Amino acid sequence: MGYADLGCYGNEARETPNIDKLAEEGTLFTDFYSAYATCSPSRASMLTGRLPIRNGLYTNNTFGVNAVDLPDSTGGLPAEEETIAEVLAKLGYRNKVIGKWHVGNLDESFPLNQGFHEFFGSKDNRMGPYTEDDYYPNPPVYRDNKMVGRYFEREFFMDLDTGESNMTRIWTEDALVFMEENKDNPFFLYWAADGTHTPIVAYKDFLGTSERGHYGDVVRDLDFGVGQIMAKLTELDLHKDTFVFFGSDNGPAGWKPLKGGSAGPFLCSKTTTFEGGMRVPGIFWWPDVIPAGKIQRIPTNLVDLFPTILEITGGQQSEPKKVLDGQSLWPILIDQPANSLKKDHIFYYRGTGLYAVRVGQYKAHYWSWNTSPQALEDPKYGDPCPGVCQAGFITMEQTDHRDEPVLFHLGRDPGEKFPMDPATEEYQTQLAIINAVRDEHLKSLEGDVGYPQLDYADRSLCGWAPPGCDEIDMCLPVPESEVVLKEWYI
Repeated sequence: MGYADLGCYGNEARETPNIDKLAEEGTLFTDFYSAYATCSPSRASMLTGRLPIRNGLYTNNTFGVNAVDLPDSTGGLPAEEETIAEVLAKLGYRNKVIGKWHVGNLDESFPLNQGFHEFFGSKDNRMGPYTEDDYYPNPPVYRDNKMVGRYFEREFFMDLDTGESNMTRIWTEDALVFMEENKDNPFFLYWAADGTHTPIVAYKDFLGTSERGHYGDVVRDLDFGVGQIMAKLTELDLHKDTFVFFGSDNGPAGWKPLKGGSAGPFLCSKTTTFEGGMRVPGIFWWPDVIPAGKIQRIPTNLVDLFPTILEITGGQQSEPKKVLDGQSLWPILIDQPANSLKKDHIFYYRGTGLYAVRVGQYKAHYWSWNTSPQALEDPKYGDPCPGVCQAGFITMEQTDHRDEPVLFHLGRDPGEKFPMDPATEEYQTQLAIINAVRDEHLKSLEGDVGYPQLDYADRSLCGWAPPGCDEIDMCLPVPESEVVLKEWYI
């Protein structure tokens, strides 16, 4: 979802009343970031409080190249990485993930082995539809540890001709049942509805209702689901005992401007380390605890969610010395001074490459890259910076700026259009501050770089015949196992 897809973040259509109400009744962060510019690494970082370079959700095949978990990936979130759900389970919480998991195919990465007691959704993203002769099968949908269907088939249909699907409605109704069943227990619900990820589809009641076309229909469908969940909290009289966070795992797919959302004033979109690729909505809500109508402009990140929840619940890491890249936002959420936080920086990674660092209002680009020629030719991807021309900065090949980083003041120039003059004292002073933060971070990685989980592929892992497929007559022949090096170019 893009930064400007919501009314509370400036979308002129104002078609997200339920999410906007969350912001009105809670605290909205203007400078909130995903942990990465693509989904799998960002989600793994949210769950663990650790950047992809530590938790392993990256590729080392080529410097500075993105990767995501695909149905044939041989890796995923490692068992030794502790998740929010694992911490909360030890405190007696009932944990469920609904919708898109997307951080690994192997058993150790499966939700039920990562602290969740229940799972209803898919391990994969919304790829397809496929025939039995294609490289991939249609992704399986699981109820806990059993397959109960496949995307694009039967009740999990996605009609790409009409744009209709029940998927968001199915995820919503399941969330309501889970909350009802656990109204007398502490629970953690990770509602990962993914309607805004291509192929975009919406419930029939929303088709043709948005000023923004079909993508707007999908956003309205998602907003309705949020409204249903929030209404259920109130109905169960749980609203004053519940901490709610709404966010996104990366920026919009800008290469599909009619289908991929809006980054608003920010440069480029998903897959890039420019602001449009990683600055996303971030809304925190808890009546009578988190102040209503508050706006925070401090740079914050999805990795902050893990330590924030630990502070709220009193949870503890199993390995206290394990580095967390995030920090608890609890002090500023309860309206303590901004200087109560120790960090005001953001790290922008692309694969193994630390492309940029933000400290306060200043952002230094050590590397820049738009995308590769292969991605432009691939119908799944395309140009994340359509129509943008900044010679030597927005490029079709990785460009090294380490000798003279490209520096922006994001308060004055949120669109990253006007690089600061390296000859100025302001540039020299702020770059020295950013370099020090970068060097400290790189030093912290010594002995704590995760094994790259997204380097290899094996087609036999693609969900051909998961447990339960025979009960619904949806098993497919499993091809022979063959591990190959994965080619990434986004």
